[in-house]
Amino acid sequence: MASTYSDLKFELIGTGEQSGTWGVTTNTNLGTAIEEAITGSADVTFASGNVTLTLTDTNASQAARNLRLNCTGTTGGARDLIVPTIEKFYLVNNGCADAITIKNSTGTGVAVPAGKAMLVFNNATDVVDAVTHMSSLTLTTALAIAQGGTGATTADTALDNLGGTTTGKAVFKATDAAAGRTALGGGAVGGNVFTAASAAAAQQAMDTEVGVDVQAYDADLTAIAGLANTDGNFIVGNGSTWVAESGATARTSLGLGTLATLNTVDAATITDNSVGAAELNVPGNGTAGQYLASDGDGTMTWTTLPAGGGFSNIQVFTAPGTWTNPGNITKVKVTVIGGGGGGGNAPGANPITQNSAGGGGGGGGTAIEVISFPSATNVAVTRGAGGGAGAAGGTSSFGAYCSATGGGAGVNGTPGNSFGAITNVGNGSGGNLNFPGQWSNASGDSYGGPAFLGTGGRRGINTGPQTAYPGQPGQGYGAGGGGGFRQQPSGTQANGGSGATGVIVVEF
Repeated sequence: MASTYSDLKFELIGTGEQSGTWGVTTNTNLGTAIEEAITGSADVTFASGNVTLTLTDTNASQAARNLRLNCTGTTGGARDLIVPTIEKFYLVNNGCADAITIKNSTGTGVAVPAGKAMLVFNNATDVVDAVTHMSSLTLTTALAIAQGGTGATTADTALDNLGGTTTGKAVFKATDAAAGRTALGGGAVGGNVFTAASAAAAQQAMDTEVGVDVQAYDADLTAIAGLANTDGNFIVGNGSTWVAESGATARTSLGLGTLATLNTVDAATITDNSVGAAELNVPGNGTAGQYLASDGDGTMTWTTLPAGGGFSNIQVFTAPGTWTNPGNITKVKVTVIGGGGGGGNAPGANPITQNSAGGGGGGGGTAIEVISFPSATNVAVTRGAGGGAGAAGGTSSFGAYCSATGGGAGVNGTPGNSFGAITNVGNGSGGNLNFPGQWSNASGDSYGGPAFLGTGGRRGINTGPQTAYPGQPGQGYGAGGGGGFRQQPSGTQANGGSGATGVIVVEF
């Protein structure tokens, strides 16, 4: 009959088997297999994964047979150590950085924390705690609060620890409920423990337990309530009871001294413990919205801030942008000037029998307005461009509140008609100032129209040995350009001058 094996893989020699060699088998059973099961220790190495231990039919050394399993290596997170489904004790030492659950293939097992050792039992269905009760236990070190203990070896220290680890809680000690109330008002005594969010809550909790009226220990409050309610008095504790004292006496009791160094404000003396209109030398108390302003002679005057501001600030826009309200402005004054029109060209042609001149461009329209709008309103600003030769100027605007159109273009002259015509400036909204450019005359004086803040450009002027003279650009904001002037016999076109750009001025 052949050998068989036990659950722990001890080799069981069959009757009549292994004649002459059974001693070797028996020695291996005793010296290896049984010794591992009783006192053996085996290392179990983890490599970022679960580990499964198995038992095979041999009495040679096997890790799963050992009493103690020493877990080493790198777990890379919580892991499982799966053991054979047989009845067996294991002493598991977790030397890894993460928890390891020792279990069989069907159970839930027991988790051994990192750096800890536990005794467990495999009942062939699940791995469970080997010990769940002790009749007595002595610890070398006090059990920490995080582990369900007090972290202390004395009652006083334990109470201090428990009272200090929960924010907003307090612990009170006393021999009984009555002594506990005394403890709340003075020194602590040993005995009963009351926990509450505050001293007042602890008092209420003790009242509920023993049926004592809260007023039994609120005598001090009753005494305070019985004090005479005299104008100017203060309630002051003198070390044993509460008393009502006048201002000067109370300051002495409180160690505040006198107000001798604070008894004047400017030229007035404080005689009634208050600072009012008399001390500040102010007539009356003013009205809502007013503020005190110095007159420079030691007196103060109630002053009202003008609504919407007093136009003490100015902002000039020479390019498109946004006027940003500081937050309290409800009224502004704006000056809006459109772009100047460009002067007309003086065309050239052959043969030339007459002089040719373009008309001067018109000056940009101007609008000046005081505008009211809701406070904190920001406004988009558009600046009109100056017109090129023979082109009208652009419109300038302050949002939808105010705008001024650009000046008209100077009309181009023709060889057959010596003098070009011009168009008038466009109209701005509101009060407008319109400045047309000049007509060409016999000498070609085609000046651009002036604007509110600019001078129109001159017509083309002789600057050298040439006979085609371009018009001059407008000078300043919104001015029209001068017309070009071509003198015969030149066949070269003389371009008109460009109009000046517009501008927006905001006062607030």
